[in-house]
Amino acid sequence: MDGYENVFSDPTRRDLLRWGLSCAAVGVLGGVDPLLAQDPAGSGALEGPELAGVVRREARFWEEQPDRRVKCVLCPRECEVADVERGYCGVRENRGGRYQTLVYGTLCSANVDPIEKKPLFHYLPGTTAFSVATAGCNIECKFCQNWQISQFRPEQVKSVEVSPERLVATCRARGSPTIAFTYSEPVIFYEYMFDTAARGREQGVGSVMISNGYIQEKPLRELARHLTGVKIDFKAFSEKFYTETCAGELKPVLHTLEVLKDIGIWFELVILVIPTMNDSPAEIARMSKWVVDHLGPDVPMHFTRFHPTYRITNLPRTPVSTLDRCRKTALDAGVHYAYAGNVATHPGGNTYCHGCQKELIHRVGFRVRSNRIVNGRCPDCNTAIPGVWSPERALASEPHA
Repeated sequence: MDGYENVFSDPTRRDLLRWGLSCAAVGVLGGVDPLLAQDPAGSGALEGPELAGVVRREARFWEEQPDRRVKCVLCPRECEVADVERGYCGVRENRGGRYQTLVYGTLCSANVDPIEKKPLFHYLPGTTAFSVATAGCNIECKFCQNWQISQFRPEQVKSVEVSPERLVATCRARGSPTIAFTYSEPVIFYEYMFDTAARGREQGVGSVMISNGYIQEKPLRELARHLTGVKIDFKAFSEKFYTETCAGELKPVLHTLEVLKDIGIWFELVILVIPTMNDSPAEIARMSKWVVDHLGPDVPMHFTRFHPTYRITNLPRTPVSTLDRCRKTALDAGVHYAYAGNVATHPGGNTYCHGCQKELIHRVGFRVRSNRIVNGRCPDCNTAIPGVWSPERALASEPHA
């Protein structure tokens, strides 16, 4: 059991039952929420029929090239695409020298999740996020848990066409204060995310992007004006890992993180810790120091447990002791909030005041059992706890471009 008996905080049977129920209730690929196919007023009218995932719209962030070629400048790849060809992501296509997105509003997954599942621990804890995705991604992680949608083209995935207005209305009907763009890679459905987040703010609904951070600065700054939070999957602190394991690069992700810091939007980092691949003490120490030096000590770091999947099935699950060591390394480097994730009832999943070290938020899996934060402060020592603690505060934030 990888040392569970040494790290669990005496879980009760009720705790474990809640953990099991939360895992069962928030399956990522559970289809599309039925409300999305209905009029929120209850008429039952379909927004659109189930389709094979292609809806053409003019794309943003591309440049014309000779011979009807185009250059995409949305992500760091800067794909140069010939007529009738697609970029690396497989969801953006050149048609006669005009670049198009093929996934505007074609949702292949939609679920109501705890916000903790993203994971975002300092953003409206205990609330839900209406979580959506289309097919496609602009990198390929060999350990992707959602490869059935991220590594497929839109024609290969059953989808439902949902307008930004319908998604916002459905989110409100479900009582979720936040829409989460997640599961695959939101950057590749940028146009839909941008329009939905803008409409959401108008209707009192926040939006968070759950991303790999593989995006150029200009589109990120424009998008962030409408977002209320961001979570970045920080794959490793190694160019070799990004190149060989994710078909990407580390440097553009580091730049994205610095831009997010400059913009002033709330964001958190998640590091999936894979045995023998990105878990060395030296690498975690370098990463933690970089975070403190470049982003500040208040950016939460989540060290989460790897489970064999997709193209990496030969490695074991991450030992809990490794997560403990990574978390301690980050705390020793000066990170105020370091977490251990994907482990039920682990004390490293709780939030502690960085001033007096008292427990503030107690979690069981993805569920919040108690939250003692009052008006963004520790009730014991009055230390300000960084984060977004109310929907009003989320919508009042104005990230600058």
